[in-house]
Amino acid sequence: MSIIRITDLHKVYDETNVPVHALNGVDLKIEEGEFTAIVGPSGSGKTTLLNMIGGLDTPSSGEVSINGTAVSSLKSRKLIDFRLHNIGFVFQAYNLIPVLTAIENVAFIMQLQGQSKDKRLKRAMELLDAVGIADKANQRPGNLSGGQQQRVAVARALASEPKFILADEPTANLDSSSTSELLDIMQKMNLESNITFLFSTHDQRVVDKASRIITIDDGKVASDEKIQ
Repeated sequence: MSIIRITDLHKVYDETNVPVHALNGVDLKIEEGEFTAIVGPSGSGKTTLLNMIGGLDTPSSGEVSINGTAVSSLKSRKLIDFRLHNIGFVFQAYNLIPVLTAIENVAFIMQLQGQSKDKRLKRAMELLDAVGIADKANQRPGNLSGGQQQRVAVARALASEPKFILADEPTANLDSSSTSELLDIMQKMNLESNITFLFSTHDQRVVDKASRIITIDDGKVASDEKIQ
């Protein structure tokens, strides 16, 4: 079943009166349970595409639809609410809240959803355990390594029980060991729980784990390969 449908997507930036076509007619469908890597050279449109899917930016034309909802047409308040309940994000820079502990960072999104304190703390601890750092639950981000912070970010992305996870260069700031461990965790979640992951990446180690590889070049889909 397709959970993401992208139709004739264009994004044109015109900051200096010279139009830059970041996306130029992208058509894609992402199926439930896929572990997909979007690759391509710097400036090819990978991050722009993820931002469009996540509702973090708006297309110049075309449409992004998630489970039948046209995300690109939602107004601000409805878009924020839709993201909160449907999309998990993992960023290159972790984006954890420095003054909150690991468990509080994971639980925070569930607080925004209005879940009870007991429920959100219980689920947050379960997720920290799933990513292998339950023993760091009461540590703030400043006391955690980069790999540990990104594990917290993955747990936080899963906390809202989203339809899928968008991961923008999630391994870019990690060493080889941390990258391998993090990818193993995400692949296990994908295989065992059918969680859909969509990566933007330059990292060959991410590509090697992917079940589908989409190459973007000059704002267009240059190739789309499913790995058996």
